[in-house]
Amino acid sequence: MDIETARLLLRNWRTEDFEPFARMNQDPLVMRFFPATLPTEESREKAERSARVLAEQGWGCWAVELKAEAAFIGFIALAEPSFEAHFTPCVEIGWRLAKEYWGRGLAPEGARAVLDLAFDRLGLEEVVSFTSATNAPSRRVMEKLGMSRDPADDFDHPRIPPDHLLCRHVLYRIRSPQSRNPSIGG
Repeated sequence: MDIETARLLLRNWRTEDFEPFARMNQDPLVMRFFPATLPTEESREKAERSARVLAEQGWGCWAVELKAEAAFIGFIALAEPSFEAHFTPCVEIGWRLAKEYWGRGLAPEGARAVLDLAFDRLGLEEVVSFTSATNAPSRRVMEKLGMSRDPADDFDHPRIPPDHLLCRHVLYRIRSPQSRNPSIGG
């Protein structure tokens, strides 16, 4: 299921997305809040898996295209974390854009559209997002989306060594408008 915003097309993956996706995942600046950059083959596998999941379930990890350029610029995803934590099971929203597209409000624009789908079409009551405590840019996007953080929810990521600088993560949440403002009467 494609999602369109004023400037973006969130769509399934194409073969021509693999090279710019791999390039983005090898950029040390883009990947500075992850333990490592990704090898080309791992990026390809992630893109292929994302395409399959999106085709099968209708939601997942969308390739993001800037409509004005018809260019792949990154991804925005809804996913179920594959690790256990105090807030799982859940559905999380996440994003990664190539650095030349930062600072234009594209991540919040696309993520808002994905949240609308999560709440309106999928009927989710809550969506979470998490990142390294040091990742101020992603935290700003979460706050622009209206997500809120309770420091008591912060956690050490189970897949990052405890002594690693990126281990401590912050958790943000947003509830569906329907669950925040239940209708009265009936």
